Amino acid sequence: MTPQILYQTTDATWPAAEYLTVGNWTIRRGDGGGQRVSSATANGPVTSEDISVAEQAQDALGQPHLFMIRQGDEALDALLEAKGYRIKDPVNQYACPVETLTKIAPERLAAFAVWPPLAIINEIWTEQGIGAGRQAVMARARGPKTAILARQNDRAAGVAYVAIHGTTAMLHALEVVPEQRRQGVAVNIMGVAAKWAQDNGATGFSVICLRDNLPANRLYASLGMENVGYYHYRIKDQK
Repeated sequence: MTPQILYQTTDATWPAAEYLTVGNWTIRRGDGGGQRVSSATANGPVTSEDISVAEQAQDALGQPHLFMIRQGDEALDALLEAKGYRIKDPVNQYACPVETLTKIAPERLAAFAVWPPLAIINEIWTEQGIGAGRQAVMARARGPKTAILARQNDRAAGVAYVAIHGTTAMLHALEVVPEQRRQGVAVNIMGVAAKWAQDNGATGFSVICLRDNLPANRLYASLGMENVGYYHYRIKDQK
C-alpha cells in the first residue's frame, strides 16, 4: 500500500466540508474539523509567489495559513521553511492486509460496530477532545463507515471510527477512557474494526498517528502494521 493511496483514503474517510481548487492548490474548508481538513496541498510544482495565492484563499475562509507536506513535496517544504513556516505534527502512516488484524479474537461483546454512533460514543469522543466539528466530519463521509464501541469491566471503555475508500479501510478517532487503559481495549477495537472492514469489502487496513504518540505507534507496530509513509504540516504563527 503506497502513501499516495493513504493520502486519498484520508481525504475520503475524513473529508473536508469543501474542497476548492485555487491555482495549483487544493484548499480545504474545515468547519472546525481539525487541521487535516483545514490544510492546503499542492497539486503540482509551485513557486514562492503561489504560496501567497494559497494564503489569500485561506484568509478568505478565516483559516490559519496551514500546509500539508506529503512525500514528494520536498521543494514546497523548503519554500515554506524559507518563508518562516515551522513544522507541526509529523504523522506516520501505518497499513497492513486486513487479515493481519482479523486474527485478533476479542471476547464476545468486548467491542462491536454500530452506525450511527450511540450517544455514549459521542460522549466519550467529546470528553477526549473530539468535539462536534470532528464528529461532523465522520457524519459527512460517504461510503461504508461505522463506529466501534468497546466495553471493559462492564463499562463503555473505548471508541473509534472506521471508513472505507476503494478497498482500503482507515481507522480514526481511537480513544480509550483513561481508567480503562492498558487492559487490551485498543486491541479489541482494532480486531472488531478489521472484521467489520473485511465484511464490507476492504482488503487493506490503515491508520495515521502522530509521530510523538509513542504508545499508539507501539500498538500499531505490535499488531503487525507497517509504517509505509508520513506527512507533516507547516504553519506560520500569526502576528
